[in-house]
Amino acid sequence: MVAAGAALADEVGLARLTMGSLAERLGVRTPSLYKHVAGQDDLNRRIAVLALEQAADAVGGAIQGYSGRDALAAAARSFRAFVVAHPGRYAATIGVEPSGPDDPLAAAGQRSLDAFRAVLRGYAVAPADMDHALRTLRSTFHGFATLQSANGFQWSADIDESFEWLIDFTDRGLRTGSA
Repeated sequence: MVAAGAALADEVGLARLTMGSLAERLGVRTPSLYKHVAGQDDLNRRIAVLALEQAADAVGGAIQGYSGRDALAAAARSFRAFVVAHPGRYAATIGVEPSGPDDPLAAAGQRSLDAFRAVLRGYAVAPADMDHALRTLRSTFHGFATLQSANGFQWSADIDESFEWLIDFTDRGLRTGSA
C-alpha cells in the first residue's frame, strides 16, 4: 500500500495524495486503508521512509568503486535521477523529522546521509566541517533536482550541461575547502 501511495504521489504530487485517492487507485474503500496506516500523516511518513531508503540505495550503489570527483558525480547523477523520477515521494522527505532514535525514518535518513559521507571521504573534509559539507551537498543537489522536476529551468541552456557544470563547481569547492 505504501508503494502504491508513493507511486500515486509521484503522479499527482504529494500535496494531492489523499487517502481517498489512494483507496480509489487500489480499488478499495477508504476505511480499509486504516487497517494499514493511522491516517494521511502516517502514510506520508511511510512514503518518506521508502523514499529515503530508495535514494540511499541509488546513491550508495552508484558510488561503489569510485572516489573523489567520480564518486561525487555518480552520487549527484543518481540523486538527481531519483528526484526527477520520483518527485512526489521525494517531497515527502522534506521537513519530516524522526519521532525518536527507533523511528524507521531516523534509520532511513542516516543511510541517506551515510552515502554522501562516503563521497566526502574522498575530499578529506575535517570532522568539524562534515555537517556543513553534507548540508552543502544536500542543498546543491536537492535544489537543482527539485527545480528540474518542477520544470523550473525554462531557458535555452542544456540542463545536463548545467548539471555537469554544477558537479565540477562543487568538486572544485570541496577540493579547495579541504586544502
